[in-house]
Amino acid sequence: GANDHIEELGGKVGDVLLTPTKIYATAVRRVLRHYKRKSIVHGIAHITGGGLFENMSRILPPHVNVQIDRGSWNVPPVFPWLQKLGDIEESEMMSVFNQGIGLVMIVSPYYVDSIRRMMEEAGERTFLLGEVVAAEPGNRKTGEVCWKP
Repeated sequence: GANDHIEELGGKVGDVLLTPTKIYATAVRRVLRHYKRKSIVHGIAHITGGGLFENMSRILPPHVNVQIDRGSWNVPPVFPWLQKLGDIEESEMMSVFNQGIGLVMIVSPYYVDSIRRMMEEAGERTFLLGEVVAAEPGNRKTGEVCWKP
């Protein structure tokens, strides 16, 4: 039940599952104001109401893929716990849950370090999740996000 303490979660089920969504407006506004005259930020996806892969795919043009590096961030324990509890496939977990990533910014590679620094100065933890690569013509679904080979 909601009041059950789960050791691997470090708390009660209800408390962990009802943790509010984080709001990133201050940090994102800081970045966008800094680069308002340049096309540096190519896409932003707030990962709510769907999973990491699903939300990222919504902002991708059809000529690119995003390849995510496994292990580039620490997945909060609640997600492996839910996966095990529900016997859920990994692909389903990535499509339905944010896996601990609340916001994704797709940015020009040259500015990654600067943008990460600005986000961290605004109090946000950042991770370099992966990279955008050209899609092979005819060999891609629109908006595909996948694990890096």
